[in-house]
Amino acid sequence: MTKNVKEKIFNNEKALGGFVNSYNPSLVEMLGFNGYDFVVIDNEHGAFSQSEITEMIRTAKQANMSPVVRTSYDPSSIQKALDNGAEGIQVPMISNSDQAKEVVSKAKYPPIGMRGVAYSIPAAQYGVLNGRDYLDQANKNNLISVHIETKEAVENFEEIITINEIDVAFIGSTDLAVNLGYDNPNHPEVQNVISSMFEKAKRHDIKMGLVASDSTSAAKAFDQGASYVAVVINKVIMEALKEVASNSKN
Repeated sequence: MTKNVKEKIFNNEKALGGFVNSYNPSLVEMLGFNGYDFVVIDNEHGAFSQSEITEMIRTAKQANMSPVVRTSYDPSSIQKALDNGAEGIQVPMISNSDQAKEVVSKAKYPPIGMRGVAYSIPAAQYGVLNGRDYLDQANKNNLISVHIETKEAVENFEEIITINEIDVAFIGSTDLAVNLGYDNPNHPEVQNVISSMFEKAKRHDIKMGLVASDSTSAAKAFDQGASYVAVVINKVIMEALKEVASNSKN
């Protein structure tokens, strides 16, 4: 059994995951069988029903990966993801400390937050797990990753990352570039902003996350200091399909 992704990164190990934005349990299994540590079930840009998210979470665990859900903008989606067994959440467009505090409130049980309590849920093995021990263990193990992808978020970066229970500051580099007025996340000005946030996170001992598109950019992200790197699986598949088509017709 692989480690919970939160345990892994706080043990100063590298965690590699993949964004999946369509209902495909077989693809989740492929990630697990190839040694990925977590899968991000993308309910921001993806197309899922709630039952499909639940099944993807179940499949990830069977493939020895941590299931993480990138939630929609609806705060109630945080509790739904965790109740259905996600080991972490990624929340898009967090731009200030008040929004970060709301995420913590929705994701953590009292006394830390205000997550509603139910034991007849997949996360609690439908009631097998219950009481204070279960609540404390859930609070300890569930990962909170917030997306930093706006100009306001950059300005408020240190306020956001120093909120208790925020585990990962995940740089949404494409959105960040666009919101800073650039089309390309590799633009030097965008990269300078990202490097500055890495330096600040290191001072506060906060783990950083980055998106990647292939093995080269994933390795670069880890070298930059990221602990938690998620590859866009659609990009990987498209490049592989393009390569086969190109090479076979020439």
